[in-house]
Amino acid sequence: MSPAPPSTLSILKGKAFVRFAKRARISDSDLWQAAQRANDGLVDADLGGGVIKQRIARAGEGRSGGSRSIVLFKKNNRAVFVYGFEKKDVANIGRRELEAFRELAAVILGYTDADIVRLVGEGALIRVEGEVDGNG
Repeated sequence: MSPAPPSTLSILKGKAFVRFAKRARISDSDLWQAAQRANDGLVDADLGGGVIKQRIARAGEGRSGGSRSIVLFKKNNRAVFVYGFEKKDVANIGRRELEAFRELAAVILGYTDADIVRLVGEGALIRVEGEVDGNG
């Protein structure tokens, strides 16, 4: 019996999240680690419909004091960071926002690999590559 193949998780971020990540000084390495934790089953909050909330550690502070992110997520397939917030600024997302994220997840998680390549080419999504340093 051969071992299971490694996960082929594609990690991406949307334009709005890129702006948040720059302000919050979140690197691609931080995003990669958060997505890998989720893929390993360490999801901070499963909000249903392909939407999870994942904490991202701030340098020197750890995850509990760090940023929160809304991620459209399908295990071993795709993690798309679409929204970020600081706990001190926003306690949580509202019901309407959650429904909108679930609708977006149904669309984005349903895209083919060719669709994703096209969206990356158009700049609508940005790939997060491996454990890299620097801000996205």
